[in-house]
Amino acid sequence: MAARLKLLAALPNGLREEAARAAAVFHVDAPGWYREPEQAPYLPLLVDAVLTGRTVDVRYRRWRAPQEVEHRLRPYGLVLKSGVWYLVAAAARGIATYRVAQVIHATVGDERFDRPQDFDLGAHWDAYLRDFQVRRYTGEATIRLSPRGRRRLPDNLPPEVAQAVDSTAVAVPGTEWVEAVIPIEGIEHACGELLRLGGDVEVVGPMELRRAMAATVRMLAGTYDLL
Repeated sequence: MAARLKLLAALPNGLREEAARAAAVFHVDAPGWYREPEQAPYLPLLVDAVLTGRTVDVRYRRWRAPQEVEHRLRPYGLVLKSGVWYLVAAAARGIATYRVAQVIHATVGDERFDRPQDFDLGAHWDAYLRDFQVRRYTGEATIRLSPRGRRRLPDNLPPEVAQAVDSTAVAVPGTEWVEAVIPIEGIEHACGELLRLGGDVEVVGPMELRRAMAATVRMLAGTYDLL
């Protein structure tokens, strides 16, 4: 709410009134049904820095070592993706993307900067997502899906997987099933995701993934065997 108010306050009077009227009849609830929105206490501060063109000193928690790092950033813009806020900012090593909830501490400095006139936040984000998908998926798997499994696919697996099925699916002779090639992040991750489809999916390969699926199913059968 604080971030939205800051954005409204920064608009010219005419646009501010139009935005306020739109806010009264349109409501965006970004997070998915099964997840809580992330806490991002420094979001209002970052909004202010973006709007005023001031640098920000942040302490940031990342996934690789060292886990806590410090940066002086020139914030170019903010992106809301599936209920998660991301800051796009220039740092010493170039433009990078930071998850706002991972900002441990932040202070706005007195130093001001001009965002490059040719910087397009939307185009940058699209390029970032394409690069992220290339780095995210490290392998492929061949699967077979029943008609119900294919219908359930969009609600249970990432859109990239559903798109891959649509573009590679071929009919399995003598059945109503299809066979397709999908991208995977890794064996363990793929096993967990595909198990959501239960008996409506069969892994054909790689054999390592097929064995992982079989081992998990045997373990579940043993856990729930009441005889």
